[in-house]
Formats: sequence, structure tokens, C-alpha cells
Amino acid sequence: MVSGAHHGNLQKIRNGRRTFGITPHIPGGFITIETLEKITKVAKKYNGVIKITSGQRLLITNLEGDDLPKIWEELGMEPAVKKQNTVKNVEMCPAGYCKRSKFNTIGTGMKLSKKYQYMEVPCRTKIGVAGCRNACGGVYSKDVGVIADKTGFLVTAGGSAGHNPRMADIIIQDVDEKEAMKIVDKIFGIYKEEGMPGEKLGDYIDRIGLKEFKDKVL
Repeated sequence: MVSGAHHGNLQKIRNGRRTFGITPHIPGGFITIETLEKITKVAKKYNGVIKITSGQRLLITNLEGDDLPKIWEELGMEPAVKKQNTVKNVEMCPAGYCKRSKFNTIGTGMKLSKKYQYMEVPCRTKIGVAGCRNACGGVYSKDVGVIADKTGFLVTAGGSAGHNPRMADIIIQDVDEKEAMKIVDKIFGIYKEEGMPGEKLGDYIDRIGLKEFKDKVL
């Protein structure tokens, strides 16, 4: 990553040419038409290539390192990731627009995004939010998950789709939104206090045991 406020990641070096990619913060993947137009305009100006990422964001790649400060200034947006071991993003399904949703969890996801985005934690962390048990967006592969059902909310923890894949554990279910948010807060509090540097939440759960983790959280 380029240091300072440039917030660019070095991409593949081709014939000695070093290019960079940037990822603006797009909460939950919801973007206004005006912002989308601005991104495409800036990308076109600097010969960028746009890639829709798995994290519900837009990567602008093929950029020159010297152009990054100007690009960020013209975008007027925050970077999606500022430091390595932080909450990287909160991924959300389109619950408020979906016929299958049991609760409009877009609001839930936005609350979580505002509270936890950029929070420093022992290891990079993702949150997933879904409005039904289909759990679109791969919530069970996220470190922390909130899923709505007819009977209330589920909170999950410990998922990972990375180097060591792990299915998340259901920590509690059939609670209201307020209680689910409290549980998420407890999970982060325990993880920040007891997790080792570089230790994923799922690895921490496996280290102390699921039962002990649930006892701590609940």
C-alpha cells in the first residue's frame, strides 16, 4: 500500500511498470447515481479499469502512483481500508427491496457500518448482514454476521473464506435487533481484549472453545 493519504495498493508489475489500485468506501454497496458517475468520470480521465469486488465495492485499478493524490481529491471519497488489521467492510443484502426479507436489515447494516468501520482489531475483519436465512452475501463466511428471520435475529461469529476456510458459528438466535446489536458489541469487545495479534476471530474461538466463547458473550 502507498503510504500516507494515497491509499493505493500496488498491482501486478508488467515490464517494469508499477500500477496501483484504489477502493473507495461504498457503505453496503449502495451508491448514488451521482457518485457512480463521478467514479466513472475519474476512472476514464486517469485510464483506470473498474472492477466490481466481492466486498460490494468498486476497485479502480491500472492507475499511476503519482496520480493517486489527485484522484482521491477529485473523488472526494474515503478509502474503504485505511489500515490492515481493521474492520474492512460491512456487506449487506438488498433486504429493503427483496420479497424474501423478513426485516429491512439495510438500516441494521448501516448502523453497524457507522459504528465499526475502520475499528482496529487483532486481524482484518468483515461483517455480513442479511434480511433472511438465505444469508445472501455469504454471511456465514464473515467474521461477524447478523441475519433476520421470522422469529428474530441470529448473530454469528468466526466465519472466514480466506486461507483457512471456516463456517461461522451461531452464537444466539431469536432476539430483537437491539439485543443483536448488543451481542455484536460484546463480541468485538472480547475479541479486541483477548485476541492475539494477527489472530482471526474464528481462530480465537477455536483456541478457547465455542462453549467458553458463548459463555463470555452471553
